[in-house]
Amino acid sequence: MNVNVPTNVRTMKTAAEQALADAFVSAQPKLPGKGAVAALRADAFQRFETAGLPHRRVEEWKYTDLRALMREAQPLAGLPDAAAKAKAKNAGALFAGIAARKLVFVDGAFAPDLSDLSPEAGLAIVSMADALAKGDALVAAHVGKTVETNDVGVALNTALMGDGAVIRVAAGAALAKPIHLVFFGAQAAASVTRSLLVVEKGASVTLLESHDNAAGQVNTALEIVAADGATVEHVKTVRAGALHLSSLIASVGARARFNTFAFTTASALVRNQMFIRFAGEGTQAGIGGATLARAREHVDNTLLIDHAAGGCESRERFRAVLDGQSRGVFQGKIVVRPHAQKTDARMASHSLLLSDDAEANAKPELEIFADDVQCGHGATTGALQQDLLFYLRARGIPKRQAEALLIQSFVAEPIESIGHEGVRAALNAAVERWLGERE
Repeated sequence: MNVNVPTNVRTMKTAAEQALADAFVSAQPKLPGKGAVAALRADAFQRFETAGLPHRRVEEWKYTDLRALMREAQPLAGLPDAAAKAKAKNAGALFAGIAARKLVFVDGAFAPDLSDLSPEAGLAIVSMADALAKGDALVAAHVGKTVETNDVGVALNTALMGDGAVIRVAAGAALAKPIHLVFFGAQAAASVTRSLLVVEKGASVTLLESHDNAAGQVNTALEIVAADGATVEHVKTVRAGALHLSSLIASVGARARFNTFAFTTASALVRNQMFIRFAGEGTQAGIGGATLARAREHVDNTLLIDHAAGGCESRERFRAVLDGQSRGVFQGKIVVRPHAQKTDARMASHSLLLSDDAEANAKPELEIFADDVQCGHGATTGALQQDLLFYLRARGIPKRQAEALLIQSFVAEPIESIGHEGVRAALNAAVERWLGERE
């Protein structure tokens, strides 16, 4: 007798999946928000329950089998104590030289006593936990609605989201200095944060994100809604001792300028995923990243770029330097909708292997439904060019120093796409420190 078992039926949960399910059941009554927010959470959790943790048979997670890599799920972090807050005072040090407005989160909870909440014309800031609890109209209009995605990591974030920042930049406003979101993890526990940035028509903002977690598991998401004519520059840095899953979800209006950059170093297991939709015509966007990995570190940059309006230009540039037994992943997909004529989209991923045991996986894709477009993609993987190395050594430069010069030049190219001079300098200095540690 033959029995046909549906392939979408899940008969067993892993220990991590069961722990996440138990965490939701336990935390649900205490999570901020009732009514529509509670319904949003329940629906998102049901999607996680149905699919489970993503694994290698899910195409978008082919190279980062989270079900296999995540052996256990840490309990949700409790409120930080005074000792944790004291440690957080020095968090975000990579951008210490930049005059920015800091908003600090410790173990996923907003720390107003460590944050700069001074008033500024055209700027409104509240914590996500407060906004969810009070039924904030901005949150109700956008959270979970910015860009439609079926990603399980986003669903799990929506189900368990606790705190984060809700930032509104009023129409025409140009903020005096960048906003710096500092996320610091002091506990070996899980934190789930959700932030929302709404940039109204003609406004401009630079948003920095620093994530520094020594031992905790992080699921963080940032939704950006950029209106027509807005200018947004977003730079995110990650140092993660355990697991870091990050989702950038952005909808960009017409004639806007949008740039985002992900810089990852000293991280055990990281997935930076981006879901970006160009909803209006004539927008220009730069989407990039740089990864520095060693030992057995695993860094995955995955993006889905949706050209849903015509006449937009996007440039996706990613570089990875992989040493030891590290593994780098790049998955980039550009979709051009039928009515998005005159689209100009170019995507490139380049990986530099410093060790025979390092591994790079790249899967660039184009899905084009319009006929009047200019689109292209490319990916390369290789070692340091020996002729260039020989050229430098022939001029008396020691081998390690010559290698460092070539590596620094390789990583510097995408960093140069960042508009803020101080941020560029900070990231280049971080590259130098990484290279110094390698020596």
